Amino acid sequence: MSPISLKVKSVIFDMDGVITNTMPDHCSSWKSVLREEGLDIASEDIYKREGQSGLSALKDIFREHQKVFDEESGTLILKKKEELFRAIVRIRFIVGARSFLKHLHKSDIRLGLVTGTSRCELRKILPDVLCNLFSVIVTGNDVKEGKPHPEPYEKSLQGLGIASNEAVVIENAPFGIQAAKQAGLKCFALATSLPHQYLSKADDVFLSMKELRSKVNFVSLGES
Repeated sequence: MSPISLKVKSVIFDMDGVITNTMPDHCSSWKSVLREEGLDIASEDIYKREGQSGLSALKDIFREHQKVFDEESGTLILKKKEELFRAIVRIRFIVGARSFLKHLHKSDIRLGLVTGTSRCELRKILPDVLCNLFSVIVTGNDVKEGKPHPEPYEKSLQGLGIASNEAVVIENAPFGIQAAKQAGLKCFALATSLPHQYLSKADDVFLSMKELRSKVNFVSLGES
């Protein structure tokens, strides 16, 4: 069966779990610092919150486990988590992600990147050769509200100067899908971190980047 053709001006990517395979390191860091707080949580509790700001995630986790949360302690826990992540992170990529980015760029499709990661951490994780492919990069430092709020994706659309019906988002987590849909965007999900049931609000779900490329052919809509 031939892939469907999808005409777009831009494809907007999440980073962790879509381009980089760094979510296992984020998860390990979170579990380690939370264990020190007496919380032994499942990996899925971390993965399902991907894209959420660190403090918001902590607040939710503490509330779910009926533990008292205060902003000052949360900030210290988050700092410890970020330091541990930087110490253990290994730069790995989702299979097929780099070639897909380069293919889209050569096809005159503008690329956007929307991540909850700080701009400083992004620069350490994503090499310049890939960063330079993106017309717009929105990081956790650039927004007041993180995913699942639509602000990150709305900001990317503003930076690209396009309407929501001229782009598609590629995500891998429920909060990212929710943010994209609330911004009026079509959203495809990759089941790289979580199983299909967590991703059901996406317009379509693919097991891998290879499957996505085999079923969807992205064609440049060009400039109006």
